[in-house]
Amino acid sequence: MIGVAVPAHNEQALLGRCLDALKRAARHPGLQGEPVRLVVVLDACTDASAEVAAGHGVLPLVVQHRNVGRTRAAGAQALLDAGAQWLAFTDADSEVADDWLVAQLALHEAGADAVCGCVSVADWSAHSPQVRGRYEAHYRPVEGHRHIHGANLGVQAQAYRRAGGFRPLACGEDVALVHDLEASGARIAWSITPRVHTSARRQARARGGFADFLLGLEAA
Repeated sequence: MIGVAVPAHNEQALLGRCLDALKRAARHPGLQGEPVRLVVVLDACTDASAEVAAGHGVLPLVVQHRNVGRTRAAGAQALLDAGAQWLAFTDADSEVADDWLVAQLALHEAGADAVCGCVSVADWSAHSPQVRGRYEAHYRPVEGHRHIHGANLGVQAQAYRRAGGFRPLACGEDVALVHDLEASGARIAWSITPRVHTSARRQARARGGFADFLLGLEAA
């Protein structure tokens, strides 16, 4: 069984599109009927995120951490307890490609214990052309890249356990996990084949994350 975990804090505006994309990925014929379990981890939500999840047939896991590392870890543990052999992670403001899970599993079958994919920005209208230019000058979506995104990450269950799982970090939990995976001897695929579109919004849900990175480019 494949498990997919999505952390969410007040994501009612974007969560529906995220879940629609994940459900398409879960139905991809390339999975050959492999079951997919989706968990949305609602962290201290005060909006209608729970109703959005329920409307998409997803039973949410409710926590009060206000810590993305602990929230991702809670989702991962729920999926491991349910028997997941592969864990995939994305974000509530992101939309995965239809073949996202197929691409991750193909890399796993080729020998990878974990997969780090890239992200592309779906809409730059919240930022100036200068910010987009600085971002694209910095970001290199090529095979063998070294980008790490919680919005596009997959890991085999045993490798996740060996690495100790997500640390309880308010930011950078994805980077820490990949470093821990490498330290444990896991084989990492740095690939562009699993594709994810993410938002370039200005309001960060996790301080120091992608939104703050883009605002930093604006300040530069």
